[in-house]
Amino acid sequence: MTDNQFKFTPSVLAWPLYFVLSLWIVYWADIKFQLHLNDFGIYPRTLKGLRGVVFSPFLHGSLEHLYNNSIPLLVLIAALRYFYRKQALQVIVYGILLSGLFTWAIGRESYHIGASGLIYVLVSFIFFKGIQTGYYRLVALSLLIIILYGGMIWYIFPDVKQGISWEGHLGGLLTGLLFSRIYVTPQYKKQITYDWERADFDPSQDAFMKRFDEKGNFVNPPKPEPEELFEDESNIQADNSTHTHSGPVLRIVYSYTPKPEKEGEEGSENQIN
Repeated sequence: MTDNQFKFTPSVLAWPLYFVLSLWIVYWADIKFQLHLNDFGIYPRTLKGLRGVVFSPFLHGSLEHLYNNSIPLLVLIAALRYFYRKQALQVIVYGILLSGLFTWAIGRESYHIGASGLIYVLVSFIFFKGIQTGYYRLVALSLLIIILYGGMIWYIFPDVKQGISWEGHLGGLLTGLLFSRIYVTPQYKKQITYDWERADFDPSQDAFMKRFDEKGNFVNPPKPEPEELFEDESNIQADNSTHTHSGPVLRIVYSYTPKPEKEGEEGSENQIN
């Protein structure tokens, strides 16, 4: 692939700005007109609480709660839209629904509100998808996500901090992991380029291409000439009489050459005899 897959468009900034702005407008309206919108949050295992699956990400209990969710949403939605343009809308919409249903199924009997579940969906999806693609830019993005938001992993466990919905965090993390496996990104798959597809490929210098004639027919290479084995005929006859195998036999022949005697030694031998 090439880096042309990454295109900066106004939506990269517009999506996160509009989404976060909607959160602030809802919070302002709730405070201004005393709407008590927290009752529209997720209340687990009740039919009425299912409406919170859709509305809970837009509801926040305090200004601090809203601010802490706004900054990560600005960064993560922009990153999602820029690096995963085709999957961005589906990850956001279905991430809200699936993580909300997970919270509704296992959550404590209380109203669960806030966009932190969506934040966990985005962090999980961007991290795992980048590692799975193996593309260096997306892997670098995954590492950056871990540096910025790696500490969030502790808040998927119960009783780490009072007043937070660890169920929503856990649901978001699992949802993002699931989406990273479901939504494929073939545009980031490493393409295999063969030698004959290269611009500088010369067929006349390729050993395989030389096996084709002018008409494109494959020509087998000539068979190599058999090597001749030379052996002593007497050794072959003796070997045939004692061995039945037909392969060549390696024989080692020792030649004995007597050592010449000295004159003094000959005289002493005559005297002893």
